[in-house]
Amino acid sequence: MVAVMMSAMSMSAQNDVGQFSVAPVVGLNFAKMTFDDAKFKTGVQIGAVAEYGLLEKLGLSAGLVYSMQGTKFDNESLKANYLNVPVLANYYVIPGLAVKAGLQPGFLLSAKMGGEDVKDELKSFDLSIPVGVSYEYQNFVVDARYNLGVTKVSKDGDSAKNQVVQLTLAYKFKL
Repeated sequence: MVAVMMSAMSMSAQNDVGQFSVAPVVGLNFAKMTFDDAKFKTGVQIGAVAEYGLLEKLGLSAGLVYSMQGTKFDNESLKANYLNVPVLANYYVIPGLAVKAGLQPGFLLSAKMGGEDVKDELKSFDLSIPVGVSYEYQNFVVDARYNLGVTKVSKDGDSAKNQVVQLTLAYKFKL
C-alpha cells in the first residue's frame, strides 16, 4: 500500500523551477455578502490561470476569472458578477499538493436585484484575500479556496464584504 501511494505521489505534478503553465478553470462559487440576513448563493466561475515555478516548492500564479457572486436574502437574490484577478503564492507541501495565499482584486461587471440594475449602489472595486489548497494529478487540478473580502461592497456606508468559497477544476498545459 505504501509503495502504491509513493508511486502515485511521484507521478503527481511537481513544481519545476522555470516551468510555465496555463490552465483553463471552471468551478462553483458559494458566495455571500456579510449583510445581517444574507445567505450563501451558488454561482459559477470560468477563466484561466497561469503559473510560474519560482523555486522547487514555490510557484506564483495569476488569473483572469469571471465570477458569479452576490448573496441571497429570504425573498430575493443580489446577483453580482465580477472579473477577478487572483495573484497567489503556491507552496508545494508534497508533489502535487499546494497551499495557496495571496490577493485578489475584483472588478464589478454587473449587479441586479429582483431584475433591477443596482450596480450604481455597489463599489466597482473589491479586494479579497484568497487562501486555499489544490491537488494536481496528471495535469488535472482540483482547487478549494476561501476568499475573505477586505473592502466594503456597498456605497451607502454599510460594512458588508464579500465572502466566497470556491471549488474549481482545471487542466494544466505546461509550456
